[in-house]
Amino acid sequence: MNRLLYLAGFAYIGLCATVVVRAVRARRPVTVMPVDPTPTPAPTPTVRPSGSSAEQWFAAIKPYCNPVEVEVQTRYNPAPGTSEGAGYSAACFALAGKIERARTIIDGMSANTRGAAANVLFNVAHPVADAGDDRASGPMMELVLDYWPNNYMALYHAGMSEYSLGQTALAEKHLRGFLAMYSQPDGFTNAARAALAKIEAGNAPVVPGLRPDAERAPPSRP
Repeated sequence: MNRLLYLAGFAYIGLCATVVVRAVRARRPVTVMPVDPTPTPAPTPTVRPSGSSAEQWFAAIKPYCNPVEVEVQTRYNPAPGTSEGAGYSAACFALAGKIERARTIIDGMSANTRGAAANVLFNVAHPVADAGDDRASGPMMELVLDYWPNNYMALYHAGMSEYSLGQTALAEKHLRGFLAMYSQPDGFTNAARAALAKIEAGNAPVVPGLRPDAERAPPSRP
């Protein structure tokens, strides 16, 4: 009899414990973490810019190669101290229309490295000439010729720029120099010969406001 009472008591206690546990669980708040529907983007890989340090410098500085900003920007962010860097620095000033400043940069180099700087300058000036910007490309190509006089494409672009601006004496000199080095029957030679024919016939363009050839001062040399 006593054993049955014990068993019944234990069963009652177990039942009470189960009820209490269920009640506690029912009262415990369940925290639900919000789910962000936006997927986490993958990390962007680090891409090292291509080109030499001078090319990277010029790509960054080129938007500031204008008469207003070029001096300040190049002062605080100078070009690398190489012949290529000097060429790009000169090109930046030339693009800004500061031809004498560009000349000073190249003249400040050793004589055997000026040609490399002039090559960089030519590569920058060439697209400007191809785009038809005669006022900008002509002086740049003339500067190239000071250090690389047998560059026939610089002779052509300088001559055609000078022709379009009515500077006939310089145009004739450079276009004849071009034809002496380049004789392929293509658009370059045809354009050069047509310009020379108009100069000889006195039909070259006349641009008001530009100085005639005789008034142009020769470039300063060290």
